[in-house]
Amino acid sequence: MSGNYPNIGEKDLVRIVQSIRDLFQGRTNASGEFFLAVSPATTTVVASFNCGIGSKPLLTPLSANAALAMQVPGGVWVSAINSGSFTVTHPASVQTDRKFGYVALG
Repeated sequence: MSGNYPNIGEKDLVRIVQSIRDLFQGRTNASGEFFLAVSPATTTVVASFNCGIGSKPLLTPLSANAALAMQVPGGVWVSAINSGSFTVTHPASVQTDRKFGYVALG
């Protein structure tokens, strides 16, 4: 997670301007990383405090085994979106290094 997140009552103009600059430079608090759960699990719940019902979580594999998981039949996909989390459905595997990055927009 990156980005400057001022409180609602922030009065420091420098901090407010820095927050706006961070957004223009692509920094956001709507991103993170997670590992897929290990077999026999076929779902992984990812806690993401900025995720909401209308969010669109976008996944990026960050390891070779994560990339391979996306290529098997059924692949890796977001099967549920909730307030504060989303669920990823995936093939069962004993691999412990299936690492993904995400950004949950919307």
